[in-house]
Amino acid sequence: MTTIYLSVGANMGDRAGNIRRAIASLGAQRVRVTRVSSLYETEPVEMREQAWFLNCVVEAETELEPQEVMEELLGIERSLGRERRVPKGPRAIDMDILLFGSRVVRTAGLGIPHPRMGERRFVLVPLAEIAAGVRHPVFQKTIAELLAETGDQSEVRKWEEGG
Repeated sequence: MTTIYLSVGANMGDRAGNIRRAIASLGAQRVRVTRVSSLYETEPVEMREQAWFLNCVVEAETELEPQEVMEELLGIERSLGRERRVPKGPRAIDMDILLFGSRVVRTAGLGIPHPRMGERRFVLVPLAEIAAGVRHPVFQKTIAELLAETGDQSEVRKWEEGG
């Protein structure tokens, strides 16, 4: 079994419901969820003219290979209505692999650890909540250290249902 960390976010429709449904779908894909961070409301980073996102991070265990997990995530996204029309644009659901144990994967369609995770507070804040001491296999820094050092100043605030 490998411990993995996934980013899950949405900024269209029932954001919290979409995230809950996506996380619930993981078990059917041989990805066993062990922990889930709080939900955080986060401002858009690259394409700023869109609704704010809800984001969280999931810790899970799997025996699948990284490419197999990515294919399962893409299938879950499609089942929840994700359409890739505008790069970095609004989405009903977005799922990414952040870390896959201590593995480093660089292929045309997959980068693990996620290549931009150290530059994104919307990833680092929820990841630090559940895995502050986990070490990034390339940078050899903990998630807490990456969060303290990031230059990203975008707003990330804990979200409460109905808030």
